[in-house]
Amino acid sequence: MWARLLIGFVAVYIVGAGIWVAASGFARNEQLLNVACDPTRELWHDVNAGFIAHYERETGVKLFIRQSHGGSGSQARAVIDGLPADIISLALWTDTNAVRKAGLLDPDWEKRYPNRSLPYTSTIVFVVRKGNPKNIRDWADLTRSDVEIVTPSPKTSGNGKWSFLSMWGSVIWRGGSEADARDFVTKAYQRVPVLDAAARAATMTFAQKGIGDVHLTWENEAHLEVKEAEGKLEIVHPGANTPGGAISVLAEPHIAVVDANVKRKGTAAIADAYMRYLYTPEAKKLIVKNYHRPSEPEALAKADPELYAEYQTLFPKMALHEATSLVPTKSWDEVQKKFFAEGQIFDQIQAAGQKKQ
Repeated sequence: MWARLLIGFVAVYIVGAGIWVAASGFARNEQLLNVACDPTRELWHDVNAGFIAHYERETGVKLFIRQSHGGSGSQARAVIDGLPADIISLALWTDTNAVRKAGLLDPDWEKRYPNRSLPYTSTIVFVVRKGNPKNIRDWADLTRSDVEIVTPSPKTSGNGKWSFLSMWGSVIWRGGSEADARDFVTKAYQRVPVLDAAARAATMTFAQKGIGDVHLTWENEAHLEVKEAEGKLEIVHPGANTPGGAISVLAEPHIAVVDANVKRKGTAAIADAYMRYLYTPEAKKLIVKNYHRPSEPEALAKADPELYAEYQTLFPKMALHEATSLVPTKSWDEVQKKFFAEGQIFDQIQAAGQKKQ
């Protein structure tokens, strides 16, 4: 995992430096670039290989697909600043819509593909040390004085934003007030020794450097982290053993075609085929294999009973709440403005924590 992680960082650095050389032997319109959020490297490696084989079977044309990974907000900014993405698979609606606001996506981007351009979803869970020595079972345990939390920064990371919203929502969705939620989240961030810039960096902090007692992370990242740790870590679905059951946020990492780029590069047809492939039974298998929750999983019960049984084993039932339920307008723009805009709730919480120190 660590070798793959370092390779990913090098790739992002090269892209950030403006060096993006066309692959030798492939025409320009036979190449795609998928610019993605940090913890989806393994997913897109498998999906890209699957689509390349699928497309060659269908058309006789062999493609070349590149990946770029980093913090979701940073990746959105890179595309806005000129990184020639054909596809973006970012962590939050607001990051994808920022690319639209820059004039690179058509207004109908969210409605163009099934399930609001969400071939899969995820959530935020806990990773703890073997045997769960601190007995961290639910969200309330995060504010205990003996617990240290690892989570990336909401200012740069989609994982960081989803983790923040999960903590805030864990109070609201159980009937608490906004004042209760602010108090809880403020205390929780006082238990965070370091805020990494991206999800995979936080994974390294927790799993490799041994910092912290609990890691708040994407469900897929948690499975990979535990697998690579060879018995030294385990997953906790917060609230699973409480009367109310497990609870977290419904994480929605939208995927979109960067219309302005594909029109300029002549890759619109291939990008569209790529997007449609993500909803096929073949792609759903790869999505489950990489520990994401495929859209419309109930359809798997009839189409692929074996895969559906695997899905049920990997993903225990949880009450997953939309983040937009945390604002009266039910809009992502308001979520961003209320919690993460300059000087708003997260910044206020950070400032309060610094003053206390």
